[in-house]
Amino acid sequence: MTAELFAAVDLIAAKRDKHELTDAQIDWFVDAYVRNVIAEEQMSAMAMAILLNGMNRREIVRWTKAYIDSGETMNWSTLGRPTADKHSTGGVGDKITLPLAPLVAACGVSVPQLSGRGLGHTGGTLDKLEAIKGWRASLSNTEMFEVLKSTGAVICAASQTLAPADRRIYALRDVTGTVESIPLISASIMSKKIAEGTGALVLDVKVGSGAFMKTVEQARELATTMVGIGNDAGVTTRALLTAMDVPLGRTAGNALEVQESIDVLAGGGPADVVELTVTLAREMLEASGAGGLKDPAQALADGSAMDVWRAMITAQGGDLSVALPMAKETHNVVADASGYLTKLDALSVGMASWRLGAGRARKEDSVQFGAGIEWHVGHGEKVEKGQELFTLHTDEPARFESALEVLTQGYEIGSESEISQRLPLIIDRIV
Repeated sequence: MTAELFAAVDLIAAKRDKHELTDAQIDWFVDAYVRNVIAEEQMSAMAMAILLNGMNRREIVRWTKAYIDSGETMNWSTLGRPTADKHSTGGVGDKITLPLAPLVAACGVSVPQLSGRGLGHTGGTLDKLEAIKGWRASLSNTEMFEVLKSTGAVICAASQTLAPADRRIYALRDVTGTVESIPLISASIMSKKIAEGTGALVLDVKVGSGAFMKTVEQARELATTMVGIGNDAGVTTRALLTAMDVPLGRTAGNALEVQESIDVLAGGGPADVVELTVTLAREMLEASGAGGLKDPAQALADGSAMDVWRAMITAQGGDLSVALPMAKETHNVVADASGYLTKLDALSVGMASWRLGAGRARKEDSVQFGAGIEWHVGHGEKVEKGQELFTLHTDEPARFESALEVLTQGYEIGSESEISQRLPLIIDRIV
């Protein structure tokens, strides 16, 4: 048995006492955890020390590199096209990845998009796409390359061999109250994106009640940290801070959001979803050095983005000729007064959708593909008494009561002067 370079307890104590960890100490700590030399409770203690005392940029960059070095890395250089990816920190009604990946591919840039599942009130891209009959989230690296080469875009689950240290540490953070650490969030997101091998990365950092970051200041700190990590690793990285005080689009739920994404690709869809999709597409094209090939708005209008969508979904086993799942039961909420929708809270809508069965409480739970919410009136819009405000969808009518309990707290009808101030859709840009 070879002697270890360091003692775990010494490094935990160092971070507890607000000292910097050296590159060698960070490399050893992460590697020793993967090798099971460091116990779960010791990694838990280190995560709490990092949460409380933070890390400087050098430490965060090195912690991220240690995650990357724990597994394999991917390389798309033989594609012969630039690559770009997008990561969203998650929100309510955030279906942007679905139209965005084929849109960017239609403009000449390949999109290797590794996505995740939903947990709690935020939806997951893979859950949404699995509402399409036959569509497969899990692809081998060879299959991923073939789909990317033939269609220009692929959306799939990250393989178990990509940044495995992060996978284990994330699960630990989830049960030890250390998810909120900006250094650990940054390392978790960026390690997978850098290991994925994309040439350019655009981060969509959500702000507001339905987002992980509730304030612009928190979101800016996270975005700045991640942009720094990406650029230091040689990946052209930029971030947009975008609004999540009000939910995106007009639907939350798996099949409902797929249909809304198809509407966008067909040249329609809600204005905010279209605006954010096109804005992020332009950022991805510019970051990859391919800004002038084709404008995304044109690719939506001429049907070329829809062509890539169909090819990409079909290549992953999806059958777009089969109707999307619909919930067995619906319930309409109508306005009890005339006026304006003065408030529409993203968190309340997300929680209601989750309670209807669209999300999961634990990773192993299944989701109802047809469950979710449609809102027929947007924030600040005029409402007539008796008008339909929301339609709730679920397979289990017993879920309506608990969903309505949280939804009714999330909207208000009042006079025009009472309309709540909301964040601009695009708040800031960080490069």
